[in-house]
Amino acid sequence: MSVVDSPFLAQLQGIDQIGYRWIHVIAGVLWIGVLWFFNWINGAFTATLDGDTKRKVVPELMPRALFWFRWGAAFTWLTGVALLMKLYYAGLFAMADGTKAESSVWLQAFAGLFVGFIVYDLLFKTLGKQAHAVCVVIWGALAIGFGCYLDMLGFSQRAIYIHIGALFGTSMAANVWMRIWPAQKRIITAIKNGQAPAPADPALAGLRSKHNTYMSVPLLLLMVSVNQDDMLTWPYAWQFVATGVLAVGFGITWAIYNWGVPRVKGF
Repeated sequence: MSVVDSPFLAQLQGIDQIGYRWIHVIAGVLWIGVLWFFNWINGAFTATLDGDTKRKVVPELMPRALFWFRWGAAFTWLTGVALLMKLYYAGLFAMADGTKAESSVWLQAFAGLFVGFIVYDLLFKTLGKQAHAVCVVIWGALAIGFGCYLDMLGFSQRAIYIHIGALFGTSMAANVWMRIWPAQKRIITAIKNGQAPAPADPALAGLRSKHNTYMSVPLLLLMVSVNQDDMLTWPYAWQFVATGVLAVGFGITWAIYNWGVPRVKGF
């Protein structure tokens, strides 16, 4: 047996994948945990504070929370990309026939993650105020459409689920760094100076944070449970499974916002 073919060397080559997964999960738990804290706890709490208390609490609490929030998002996305590159684009898990994805194919899949955010961002910027619910439906349909495009390219079901989750994860991370964090910096500065934040900033940060919360629930199932047999051997087409995951995930999130959050008063 040559050194190249040794099981020990193969195990060493897999250590980086284990490391990426470990950091990916830790950073993801941190990011999503702070996201849910913002949306389901802190928002309702902050609304009860008077102006003087807000000036004391917000400049102390929010920079600390936002530090972990944005860097959790960054490391989740970066390690997720590393895993995509290693397992799908350089490995043999992407294509339904078990072959390696050609560079032109995986480049289309990877570029779709960024194109998806651009379309999402423009969609809610242009139509969100007039027809927000319609935009949500369109965004969900576009996510399924992205999966259909990958299906046409020959991607496996597992790879399609992962890429729909990655599409949401990329949009969520971009929201954090390009929309939520810049708006929150301006909000914190205004409150610290005893001024009212510009109305557009809390509206934008709050809306995109809410979008992230809605996307996070189906994302977790698509990315964490994708190896379960029931996800891959369902008697119906993957399109129905993925659509069901999005519908149920959005429904669960809606119920928490509208049923759970208003009823939580403490002990």
